[in-house]
Amino acid sequence: MAVLAWFIGGIIWVPQIFILAELGSAYPEEGFGYLYLKEAGSKPLAFLYVWTVFWTSDTPSITIITLSASSALAFFYPPLETTGLGKILAAGIILVLTLVHIIDVKQGGNLQVLLTIAKISPLLLLIVWGVFYYNSGNLTYISQHTHQSRGIFTLLVAGVAATTWSYAGFPNILYMAGEIKNPNKNLPRALIGSVFGIMIAYVLIALATSSIVPQSDLLTFTGKFVNPFKYLPGFAKIAGGFLAIAAFISMIGATNACIMVQPRIEYAIAKDGLFFSIFSRVHSRFKTPYWSIMLQSGLAIIMLFIGNIEDLLGYFTLSYLVQNALVYMVIFVLKRKEDYSATYHAPWWRLMAVISVIVQLYLAYGTFVAYPVGGVLSAIVLIGTGLPVYFYFARIKRVR
Repeated sequence: MAVLAWFIGGIIWVPQIFILAELGSAYPEEGFGYLYLKEAGSKPLAFLYVWTVFWTSDTPSITIITLSASSALAFFYPPLETTGLGKILAAGIILVLTLVHIIDVKQGGNLQVLLTIAKISPLLLLIVWGVFYYNSGNLTYISQHTHQSRGIFTLLVAGVAATTWSYAGFPNILYMAGEIKNPNKNLPRALIGSVFGIMIAYVLIALATSSIVPQSDLLTFTGKFVNPFKYLPGFAKIAGGFLAIAAFISMIGATNACIMVQPRIEYAIAKDGLFFSIFSRVHSRFKTPYWSIMLQSGLAIIMLFIGNIEDLLGYFTLSYLVQNALVYMVIFVLKRKEDYSATYHAPWWRLMAVISVIVQLYLAYGTFVAYPVGGVLSAIVLIGTGLPVYFYFARIKRVR
């Protein structure tokens, strides 16, 4: 069931990636969802998209990942898991990477390449090692507890919804579409190629982990890394430290990517006068949107101290699904425009778009099953505040 959830979590991204690849080739500029909704003629929805992204998905994602990074190092120093020291370390990680991307986006990109290579290597080792444990008996598990109130299908939907965050990085490249060489060709290639590669990797990693680690032990982990190397004879003594470092590097890489790309969307809307003007400022020397980067990182640090990781995941997931639904629906409007000039066209685009929207709405239901209701409801409240704020900015722009 766990491995199947990862597989379905990847498969449902295939039609979504087709739609995103077409939209990216049609509008190879910064802005992603904001740009697409604005081009479709709906500035209120475009603003609501950015408002939702800023408060309930992009910023919390930085918080979630850095909390995971500090949690990984708790192997060496357990108080990082149980005290505020872990949050202080996470804040330090955010500050250092923020400084890197303010000073030089190119160096930040080079750092991303190195971190990606470093984090993939131990995962490949785990996949290969897991092959020898497929017959361990751990892939089947009979729970002593019954779930009569929730059927198998409902539990599977909750499991798939819980994978959303791990697959959420695909569209990040579209935030920086205007800074990519030959985006009309490279964007579709990058998007379509990565969805299949990442899906296969996650399925194999989940299969290896489930083969090595007894299910009864897996169920005890909440908001923490599972360490499959602990269960390998002859490797257990050094496995803990090895995986802790590998997990830490992986989370640093993910945080680095978020800080590099995400502030571009607030920068794009601020240039249009529909967001706080400070987000549109470009550093005179480094030529980066430094205020946008600093403010998002600052808010991510604040979030470190106001919620636990389970609440944040629910908060993030519902918001992310609503945003996606808006992006996929907008293609029906954009393709009617005379100036729409995509260089890549999604196969059976109407069907792909409908499937993409339905998936988001159904997984939104899954978040209420998978996560604490408090975090999910917080996202709903913040989303609802977006339109009044838009009309405030629109009024200021008219006055000017």
